[in-house]
This record gives sequence, C-alpha cells and structure tokens, in this order.
Amino acid sequence: MWSYFARRFLLAIPTLLFSTLIVFLVVQKAPGGPVEAAIMASQMGGGQGEAGGGAVDMANNGVSQASIDAIKKYYDLDKPIHVRFYRWGKKILRLDFGVSSNFGKPVWDMLKGRFKISISLGLLGFFLSYMICIPLGIFKAIKHNGYFDFGSSVLVFAGYSIPGWAFGMLALMYFASPDYGYEWFPLNGIQSSPDVFKELSTWGKLMDYAHHAILPVGAYMLGSFARLTILTKNSLMENLGQDYVRTAFAKGLPERRVIVVHAMRNSLIPLATGLGHIFSLVLAGSYLIESVFQIEGMGMLGFKAIINKDINIVMGILVISTALSLFGNIVQDVLYCIFDPRIRFK
Repeated sequence: MWSYFARRFLLAIPTLLFSTLIVFLVVQKAPGGPVEAAIMASQMGGGQGEAGGGAVDMANNGVSQASIDAIKKYYDLDKPIHVRFYRWGKKILRLDFGVSSNFGKPVWDMLKGRFKISISLGLLGFFLSYMICIPLGIFKAIKHNGYFDFGSSVLVFAGYSIPGWAFGMLALMYFASPDYGYEWFPLNGIQSSPDVFKELSTWGKLMDYAHHAILPVGAYMLGSFARLTILTKNSLMENLGQDYVRTAFAKGLPERRVIVVHAMRNSLIPLATGLGHIFSLVLAGSYLIESVFQIEGMGMLGFKAIINKDINIVMGILVISTALSLFGNIVQDVLYCIFDPRIRFK
C-alpha cells in the first residue's frame, strides 16, 4: 500500500508540471499583457510615455521603443517561450512567484494577504456543511417518507437550485439593507473598517468577523448542502437494509445503538473521504460571491489577474491550487484506507 502512495506522490510531479505548462502557454499567447498595459497607460496619460527614454514611437501610441524593450526584458518577454517557462520554473522552486505586472507588488505578498480570508470562509463553509447536513441526513433517513422528510427535501432542493451569488444578493437585500428589509448584517466586507477593528478586543474581533461572515458563508454552503444531505440519507438507508443491521436488531440491541454505532460508521465512509479536499479550501473563493459581498479574496484576485493578463498572479494561483488539489487527492485515498479497512491499494 505504501508503495502505491509513493507512486502517487511521484506522479503528482509531472502532473503539476504538465498542467502549469499548458496554462503558461495559453496565458503567454493570449492578447494583452504588460506591454499593452503600458501603452494604455500612456494613452490615458495623454501620450507622454517616456518612462524608458528614447524617441517617441507613434506606431506604439506614444510609448518609446526603448520603453517597450525594457518592459519585455523585465518580464522575460524578449526570450523564447521555452526559456521563459524554464526561468519561471526555477523561480517557483525557490517560492519566488515574481512581481505583479498590474500592481507592481510581489505576488506572494498579495496572495498572503488573501489567504486568511479564503481559508476562513472555506473552512467555515466546509465544517458547517458537515455539521448540519450529516444530522439532517440521518434524521431524514430515519423519518423516510414522513412529513419531515418531504418538507426538508423541498427546502433542500429549493436551496440547491439557487446559485450562491443569487442567494447572496437576496440575503443582502432582505437582511442587510434597510430600504428593503432588516439591517441585521453588514452590506460588504469581511470585517469593520481598520480603524474600528483594531480598537476591538480579541473577543470583539471574533464577533465582528462572525457578524460579517454569516451571509457569505451561507452563500458558500448552499451549493454542497443538498449533495451532502442526500448522500448521507441514501448511504444510511442502504446500510440499514444490510444483513448485519438486521442481525443487530435480532440480537435485541437498542435502535439508537444500531444506527449510531453500526450503520453510521459505514455510512460516513463516502462523506469522510471528502475531507481530502480540505487542503484546496485555501483557494475556495468564488468571484461571484466575493463580488456580491465586496470581499477581496482569492477568487476576486484571480479573476482580476485573468482579465488584466497578470501572468505571475495567474500562475502563482494555479501552482498553489494544483499542488493542494493533488495532495488532497492523495489524502483522500489515505482516508479511504483509514475509514474502510477492506480497501487495500496495490
């Protein structure tokens, strides 16, 4: 079994290399980039683009050829594409993600500033989904075809049919806007203004964050709510029909013990293996949800980077997300072995 996981780790290296190479080629060939951004900035500034010196080149809309050459050299755009990828790969091995062509800041510093937001929202949505959906699915299985099962199914699938960003807009309208509903929650952001936030105590900061996070986390949870609930219910119902459960009832064991100790242990195997995806929650940010709540997370940053062709940010996010996803898949296989001893990888 351990040889299998060793091979999986070794296979993750070429997978990461190939995926980054494909995206690198696509991004490099796409229109736009630092040179076009400099030309646009020169046009907006009235055509005075003499940052790099040299004569003004009217064919380049007021940006001198010397400035364009300097920009290309700075971002390695004057090199063949395979050389660019090789140089970029060497920097990544040193955890050097380069400098943003749009913001002029180190990419790693920009990513670090958004890690906390994405991690906190992702983890809260992940754990709350499991804490709510598992008990709900168990109760639905016990009350199968009852009034509770029917009523909760209507609500679950109604929520599943609503996109997270649409739910966010409705929630803001009715629970954060005094013009339409109740002003119970903030309209935007993940915390109060810096001046107010820094004056709060530790407990006050936690409460302030929770107050801001309730609606965004609810929007994050909406997509997986129905899937986890129905998966829990169906898995438990399947196990309740197995011979070992009937044998436990025949021995006179209490219903609660049979369900919780025997049936639930096997029913949670499909759900427990999903814990492997927890490593990719650092980039769980959704641009649409973050734009609705005006949260500067990883989703918003990635979208802006793609629109502005900020290659270093795009590639930095890709490397981190791909590495975490590959590692999460390996952890998922490990969890399969832990929760189900019958599984043996060879």
